[in-house]
Amino acid sequence: MASTSLRFWPTLSGLLVSLFGLAYLILGGWLAFSGGTPWYLLFGIGFLISGIQLLRRRSSGIWLYLITFLICVVWSLTEVGLDGWQLMPRLLAPAILGIWLCMPWVVRPIITAAAQRRSTLAAALIYLLSIGGILYSGWQVTDARFVHHLPFPAVQSAQRSATEDNGNDWKHYGRTAAGQRFSPLTQITPQNVNELKPAWRYDTGDVMRKGEDKAGREFSFEVTPIKVGNSLYICTPHREVIALDATTGKQRWKFDPKSNTSANEYLACRGVAWSQVDSDATCPQKIITTTADARMVALDARTGRPCESFGQHGYVSLTDHMGNVPPGFHYITSQPMVMEGRIVLGGWIYDNQTTGEPSGVVRAYDEKTGELSWAWDLGRNPANAPLKAGETYTRGTPNGWGTYTADPKLGLIYIPLGNATPDYYGAGRRTFDEEYSSSIVALDIHSGEEKWHFQTVHHDVWDFDLPIGPTLVDLPTSDGKGVHALVQTTKMGQLFLLDRRTGKPLAQVNEKSVPTSPSLPGEHLSPTQPDSVGMPNLAPPVLKATDTWGATPFDQLWCRIQFHRYRYQGNFTPPAAGTSIAYPAFDGVMDWYGASIDPRHNVMIANTSYIPFTMQMMKSDDAIKQGLMQKWAGWASGQPYPKPKEFAVGPEYGTPWAAVVKPWLSLLGAPCSTPPWGKLYAIDLTSRKIIWERPAGTTRDMNIFGTHTNAPLPTGIFMMGGNVITQSGLIFMGATADNYLRAYDEASGKELWRTRLPAGGQATPMTYQGEDGRQYVVIAAGGHGGLGTASGDSVMAYALPSH
Repeated sequence: MASTSLRFWPTLSGLLVSLFGLAYLILGGWLAFSGGTPWYLLFGIGFLISGIQLLRRRSSGIWLYLITFLICVVWSLTEVGLDGWQLMPRLLAPAILGIWLCMPWVVRPIITAAAQRRSTLAAALIYLLSIGGILYSGWQVTDARFVHHLPFPAVQSAQRSATEDNGNDWKHYGRTAAGQRFSPLTQITPQNVNELKPAWRYDTGDVMRKGEDKAGREFSFEVTPIKVGNSLYICTPHREVIALDATTGKQRWKFDPKSNTSANEYLACRGVAWSQVDSDATCPQKIITTTADARMVALDARTGRPCESFGQHGYVSLTDHMGNVPPGFHYITSQPMVMEGRIVLGGWIYDNQTTGEPSGVVRAYDEKTGELSWAWDLGRNPANAPLKAGETYTRGTPNGWGTYTADPKLGLIYIPLGNATPDYYGAGRRTFDEEYSSSIVALDIHSGEEKWHFQTVHHDVWDFDLPIGPTLVDLPTSDGKGVHALVQTTKMGQLFLLDRRTGKPLAQVNEKSVPTSPSLPGEHLSPTQPDSVGMPNLAPPVLKATDTWGATPFDQLWCRIQFHRYRYQGNFTPPAAGTSIAYPAFDGVMDWYGASIDPRHNVMIANTSYIPFTMQMMKSDDAIKQGLMQKWAGWASGQPYPKPKEFAVGPEYGTPWAAVVKPWLSLLGAPCSTPPWGKLYAIDLTSRKIIWERPAGTTRDMNIFGTHTNAPLPTGIFMMGGNVITQSGLIFMGATADNYLRAYDEASGKELWRTRLPAGGQATPMTYQGEDGRQYVVIAAGGHGGLGTASGDSVMAYALPSH
């Protein structure tokens, strides 16, 4: 029996090492054939010979493995330096297998001399030191990215504040119409934040239904509550509206519009709006919200019942004069903007489906009656000209689906525009589509007249639409007068600093040459793109083959092979036949949540994500043959619209092309790019430099193999959701795909506190003082289908213990 055991372990070890080497050999050979480095092929030869020698019970197998490993270490250090996260896929698995080969049950049957056996302890120590060095340098890379360019600025002053409301209400997504997400509260401080405890929890009961997370559909509880008086108001993914006691979390009322959501690909509601019209005797205080089937509804803030005097028994149809709008093609995910007697909203369009989709018109309604006040439609001249009898709004125009911001004193509302459909093929776009796609537009709140617009992407065929309105701030100038500014975040990671009165850049913007070839037939790409060189650029650096990543050497090799097989020319890689890498992509470096601003120090806090995607462009006929989409004769045919097989497929009917856009992931589901995958930045808006940056989030709940129990490596993790700042110098943020709510020191970026959420916190938190005098921090914890975080229905509130 002992003899059998002695033969078993070396044989098993030899088989493992042989398979290990063979995998290196096959994938390394494929990589070399694809134009990549030949080193993996050489390592494969070394490991394979080592395994064969072990199968022959030769001690040379152990030493050849060590020599091959050491050469691999030297090569890895030469290629990526001391970046632990890059070293991990190159060295961690070989080091672990090396430790196994040094175990007594493997060594004793092969090596008889005691001195040589002792030398294997030295080999084991080398492997252990390598593992320790990888992990240590990984943590050190995390710390090394905590970069100080500047000391944190002192309190600054400007001509006037863009956020003059210093009260305790939170009436907009960004607390005020300026969108700053800055709270003047100071009870919770960097010194006592670690004492925060759960204060109350409210479960809405609106949970994900069967099939709402399949084929790319997303169910996400992304609401930021608004607070007026001692009431919080929220909406749920299925569009229930709920009023809560802000101090206790007890439900006051609930409204269910009972709309059919079965056709909606994306189930989310990011907030509701507050309206107060004192002259309205029947319903002076309203909650304005929208339904999943494109209706606007005004609810009595006291009772939750529809206001009979508003629209038709409380409802206004948002498909009026829109023409053919199939179910699920038009709805509103963001909260309307209520200002100066107007309710202004745009809408989400089921984009990248076809030409001639429903209009991206922006409309304003009377705050008291719900009657249409004006409509801004790019297909009319002027765009705010009223429709004539029988007319419909221009189809397929760029839409403003994100949260709007506004300056009441200037009487301007700022609209972030998307693209004319479809997203990835622009040969048929009209003159006004080309001029306004991916632009910020400033409209007069009373008339809808355009005051100015500024384009952030020319002829956008990458879905780099603006997902949120700009954040407003008043900045000091050398002459002491100050300037009324705005900062526009973008999916590309660029920040545009503009004068919000005129749209003129306050920080230099150049036109940068970008690739235009190869491209799709009939396409006419812009040879240049706006480049905001006067502001920090949060875009990821251009990918290199060495930047590919995986949880193991083999999925990292697979990503590296794909890098050489796919087309990639940087941030504006032209869509062309075949597969290309899109980085950034439509989820962006910064998405619908935007950035927050501390107006006292003129500091912007931005949280960012870095996940590459692949874009496969194929002929429509080929996509139909593969079953990705069906034939459709167009809007005029009267045929029902055939949805594609999954959300990642853009049929682009009306063009010869279809697009399939998916995250670029390894075989194990890890991103094919090196960490960090999520970062938090502090930016001085006066000096226009980065103060500090830090990876945010861990791999604790990374969804490899469908699990949520991975090692919490501090790599930074992808995010969905924003952050808020308090005057006491704290940043609160959920957002990360590891189910935590965190507090950071605004001055240094250091994490000061974290708490585990019952589900993913893919929402933006808010804070206020309750009637009991305590400051509360509140966040929706409901997960996000796109990130794969745990789904839930909880609103969580935290406060310091009462004394």
